[in-house]
Amino acid sequence: MSKKITKAVFPVAGLGTRFLPATKATPKEMLPIVDKPLMQYAVEEAVAAGIDTMIFITGRTKNVIMDHFDKAYELEKELEARNKHDTLDLLRSIVPPHVSCIFIRQAEALGLGHAVNCASPVIGDEPFAVILPDDLIENADCGCMTQMVELYQQHQCSILGVERVDPFETGSYGIVKVGESNGRASPIELIVEKPKPAVAPSNLAVVGRYILTPAIFNKIKYTAKGAGGEIQLTDAIAALMADEQVLAYEFEGNRYDCGSKLGFLIATVEHGLLHKELKDDFIAYLKDLAKKL
Repeated sequence: MSKKITKAVFPVAGLGTRFLPATKATPKEMLPIVDKPLMQYAVEEAVAAGIDTMIFITGRTKNVIMDHFDKAYELEKELEARNKHDTLDLLRSIVPPHVSCIFIRQAEALGLGHAVNCASPVIGDEPFAVILPDDLIENADCGCMTQMVELYQQHQCSILGVERVDPFETGSYGIVKVGESNGRASPIELIVEKPKPAVAPSNLAVVGRYILTPAIFNKIKYTAKGAGGEIQLTDAIAALMADEQVLAYEFEGNRYDCGSKLGFLIATVEHGLLHKELKDDFIAYLKDLAKKL
């Protein structure tokens, strides 16, 4: 019997050192793109894909994330008293009524593989999604995770979201070599974590979207520390490929690397241009600014 993807894991225990001092007290996942934090974009993508259980793997400095997805009784009462019903509806829509949020503390930041494994008691024997909020993927018609869930229903196997990158950037990603493609999906033949450009098997990079079968947990259990002295999810996936098919999926949509300052700025500008209330005034501002440069 085919299983549905109902749970998503969000590994958010990282320190966000590239954004210091902004992230000294504020998690990088809570930095806003226009008027929503990165974390909320990720959760909304999961909800749109039919996922109803959000599992956050957090660290000791990430209580703000929990607060954001918790009910704000005092704020709701104040908005109701002021008859600000539109704002109240917006606030309540952050977590739809049918969605559950679970928070698990990762005691040590031992790598993405370790973070994913922290969710195993909640996931159990089910396939699940992994979403990294740093990778903001925009597709108004059909979100990246929606595309991947639909593909999973067809193939019932692990799927990695991939994108072609500049060959000189392979050292920043897990890189895959694939077999013959079927549309946007291809079987993965080899996966390597952060190879130097000279030895990279391709320029097809794994980005922050995964659907994994529960067999990955046993592979993580026996995965030694790899690149950077961390337990790499890439290495566990390589071991999983010996037992199961794993597909690479070239998703439709625009990815913004919000783990970098430049990517974050680009995402802010382009989402400002997509914002219904702001786009016209923002376009006018940008045109005026361009004349001054």
